[in-house]
Amino acid sequence: MSASPIPPAAPSGEDAPTLLVKIFGKDRPGITAGLFDTLAAFAVDVIDIEQIVTRGRITLCALVTAPAGGPSAEGNLRATVHSWAESMHLQTEIISGRGDNRPRGTGRSHVTVLGHPLTAESTAAIAACITGTGGNIDRIFRLAKYPVTAVEFAVSGTGTEELRTALATESAALGVDVAVVAAGLQRRAQRLVVMDVDSTLIQDEVIELFAAHAGCEAQVAEVTARAMRGELDFEQSLHERVALLAGLDEGVVDKVRAEVRLTPGARTLIKTLKKLGFQVGVVSGGFTQVTDDLRERLGLDFASANTLEIVDGKLTGRVTGEIVDRAGKARLLRRFAAEAGVPLAQTVAIGDGANDLDMLNAAGLGVAFNAKPVVREAAHTAVNVPFLDTVLYLLGVTREEVEAANTHE
Repeated sequence: MSASPIPPAAPSGEDAPTLLVKIFGKDRPGITAGLFDTLAAFAVDVIDIEQIVTRGRITLCALVTAPAGGPSAEGNLRATVHSWAESMHLQTEIISGRGDNRPRGTGRSHVTVLGHPLTAESTAAIAACITGTGGNIDRIFRLAKYPVTAVEFAVSGTGTEELRTALATESAALGVDVAVVAAGLQRRAQRLVVMDVDSTLIQDEVIELFAAHAGCEAQVAEVTARAMRGELDFEQSLHERVALLAGLDEGVVDKVRAEVRLTPGARTLIKTLKKLGFQVGVVSGGFTQVTDDLRERLGLDFASANTLEIVDGKLTGRVTGEIVDRAGKARLLRRFAAEAGVPLAQTVAIGDGANDLDMLNAAGLGVAFNAKPVVREAAHTAVNVPFLDTVLYLLGVTREEVEAANTHE
């Protein structure tokens, strides 16, 4: 008696027959439930789902196992789904295949694009640049529609640094901001944000506000220009400029505090970060007489700056204590991180000037905010729109989440 034939092995999970069911049309309640209720009659398993609604139009994709029973069962499923879709005034497409989605490539990054506006031309150039580095765009998602349009590309198949370098050149030519950060849990784990103050958290240069009251704006500007030309280091320029303030009445401090203008989006950024559980600090080459006030007003966790010496109610033209310069800012970032119990890799630093570069490079993510070209080129990423809260989009926070975090309770 001959042995019974051995039945063929069932297809493995990677080779098992699957169906991609795609639904298009006007969105309304019940579409998703209706599709899966229709599929449930064929006892299929759900492998993947993706749904998006754009201007009231739904695109729903479901990857499911093929029904048991072979071609006849599949034909019955197709007919039933098409009939249901027609009854809902929807279009449908069903594609046979095998297995799940192909694995994403190694080297995964998030590419955030900020446009004001975001044009089709710049979007095409960004996409072509990603492809040119060997990257594949796996998903695109809008983070915000105002005050800027922010979209995020999930990219795989190329290195983050290579992608960042290629897109930095492209974005500068296009006039859009492009930030590239590595994908993974690290992005969401950043728990400390430290900002520069002058021309970052605030729109002003504090020493210029003091100089206006002393009538020495031109002299202060000249010293600043010499420092920018490399003729003076920061500490030398600080002492020369502060010396010009000698004799000012200490009452000017309250006047300067009242004149300080927060950068648009500053309050929103800080409030949202605090709601997300971040700690927030500032470091400044300016003065504690202003940063201490900002710390109290904005609920900051950390603040450090230089201190103007005041004796007998007058500014002496000197500063006291530890000088906060370029190296000092990086040192303070490390100190704040240690006090907060946050690894340096989970910190974000934001600044605009060359004296912020050490801090930007020491942080897990350094953001050049409306900075000079040398700073933009050296930082991890750059934002060149005048809204400080756009930094949130670099962390993957959507505008809807920002608004929810800032709704009055």
